[in-house]
Amino acid sequence: MNDNLTTDLLANLCIVANQTAAKREEVRVWSMSGVERVTFPDGCTRIFKYAKRPFDSEDQALRLAGTLGIPAPKVYHSVRIEGWLGMLLEDLGTPVREADDLDGAAAAVVLHRTRTAGALPVLHEERLRALPSRALDHLDRLRKADRWPDTGDIEEALDQIARAADARAQGTTLAPFGWVHSEFHPTSLHIGRRGWRLLDFARAFTGPGLLDLASWHGTLDDPDPVRLRVFLESYVTEGGTPDVLAERGGLPAEKWALGWHRMWAVEWFMEQSIRWINDPATDPTYIKVVCRHLSDVLQLLEV
Repeated sequence: MNDNLTTDLLANLCIVANQTAAKREEVRVWSMSGVERVTFPDGCTRIFKYAKRPFDSEDQALRLAGTLGIPAPKVYHSVRIEGWLGMLLEDLGTPVREADDLDGAAAAVVLHRTRTAGALPVLHEERLRALPSRALDHLDRLRKADRWPDTGDIEEALDQIARAADARAQGTTLAPFGWVHSEFHPTSLHIGRRGWRLLDFARAFTGPGLLDLASWHGTLDDPDPVRLRVFLESYVTEGGTPDVLAERGGLPAEKWALGWHRMWAVEWFMEQSIRWINDPATDPTYIKVVCRHLSDVLQLLEV
């Protein structure tokens, strides 16, 4: 993380906000983004969030979410410097508790009922079924850079998925199809004294809402279709469309969702590896994660 750049971002935000230098307190920091709480001399607090490409349009998504009635933190100010975004956001305070599955189902219903936003990128059926081919393109670029050797198993798995993609991608636009948060996890749902707010809209898009529901339980553990089916049924109970339970691509909704969510993650990890992070030192970690997810995809999509 470039400390000088984040300092410049905050300094520019202070100017726009008509504030002097702020006291900074780190909340969470990743390789491509970070969150801090800043306190101004008058005692006012804000959340200072910064991120580099491709996460540098979150301010637009958050403002759009607020306009359309999605509970999200307010964006007070935002600036860009050298491909980095800096934002001053509403400080929601410390959560009163962690979000549970019922919270997640209820929040997803609100999100997926929201009018489709034309400014968001779209993941329709054609783009979904292209994910394995796009991942193969990333693999080709990695190999041309003398990286990712001995990954014939990855190539073979992606080839198999690409051949099955036309059939398995069918049903992409069945409801719920619209706003997709894309980082929909319990940590992205803030439960506060004044209700709940969704955080982390950096990769929001228009697409199948099942990808959000499949992401809720994370990808660290083995995929659990039975657990996801229960979550989908809770979603319907909370007012979500019953179509969420419909078969797609010849598969039960829960297997379709988990399989395509992991394929979506594979393509993203491989793009990160060659484009956004582009650090050969991270290759062993990325290869391990991609192999594990591809094994899940083959099983879930019954390829």
